[in-house]
Amino acid sequence: MIFVDACYGKPTPYTPVWMMRQAGRYLPEYRALRASTSDFVAFCRDSEKAAEATLQPVRALDVDAAIIFSDILVVPLEMGMGLRFEAGVGPIFDAPIASLEDLDRLKGERAVEKLDYMYDAIKIARSNLNPDKALIGFCGAPWTLATYMVEGRGTKTYTVVKKMLYQNPQLLHSILRKVTNALKGFLDEQIKAGVNAVQIFDSWAGALEESAYLEFGFSYLDELCAHVKENHPGVPVIAFPKGVGAYISNLKGHFDVFGVDWGTPMKAAKEALGADYVLQGNMEPTRLYDTLAIEEGVDSVLSVMRGKRHIFNLGHGILPDVPVENAKYFIDYVRKTSAKYCK
Repeated sequence: MIFVDACYGKPTPYTPVWMMRQAGRYLPEYRALRASTSDFVAFCRDSEKAAEATLQPVRALDVDAAIIFSDILVVPLEMGMGLRFEAGVGPIFDAPIASLEDLDRLKGERAVEKLDYMYDAIKIARSNLNPDKALIGFCGAPWTLATYMVEGRGTKTYTVVKKMLYQNPQLLHSILRKVTNALKGFLDEQIKAGVNAVQIFDSWAGALEESAYLEFGFSYLDELCAHVKENHPGVPVIAFPKGVGAYISNLKGHFDVFGVDWGTPMKAAKEALGADYVLQGNMEPTRLYDTLAIEEGVDSVLSVMRGKRHIFNLGHGILPDVPVENAKYFIDYVRKTSAKYCK
């Protein structure tokens, strides 16, 4: 698979390309599929529909990798936290964790077992993918999941979880430990089900100062990476800590690929990490609104990477109102243009 080869830094005929959130609302076929189930949690738990959502962007765009459709919050959900999605608000945990007693009620091993619907979706998707297309499994990083579990919903200030970090760090470490242990089993089962690579999303990495992130965020993320590398040596690991461009040179770990967000200059990422890791990214997602902007963005990234140790992606997820034809233009333009650098 060209995607897996690229994850290991092997020569490829072009730079492989996929998009975060490529299975989603910008695709009319996804909107039709999603409309068949009123509740988003029920949609995630429907293995057939999750597999179909996974495959749709491969058919529509011919991306080099599919990523299994689900949500990072299914892990705390199946640990025992009641989760609902509210229009205009997003995910909500009505009983966030505020004490060790709250944490003790959550069951990590139970979550790994109850997530069998996701493993079934992986098996279905893998069996329906062409052999040359990779299937990516994923999870949220412990810090990002803990943030939702403590705050109860998305936040711009992180007040509750940061208060816990500085006033009761032992409790936060206990939450992170329990979540990390559950995620290890979750990734194990995804790999057994057939994914060819895994990506760990630390969406809220940039919410912390460097010292706090290294202790409460990156250390646990890297522990997950090390677990996969030790137990599944043939499966590449992608780390995507968003918003950490100011200190990426200090983020050396057990991953194969480092996902670069759009706020970090690709040149800076290459200078800091390019010698040790494959880089993934990092075109600004809103460039997809215009074909000339797409060309400029792709050319800029490729001129830095020159087809070496690189997987093309956006620097964050594709937005719901991007025209499908523009997304297709982006994929085709990356493939055509990068081939010149890979000769």
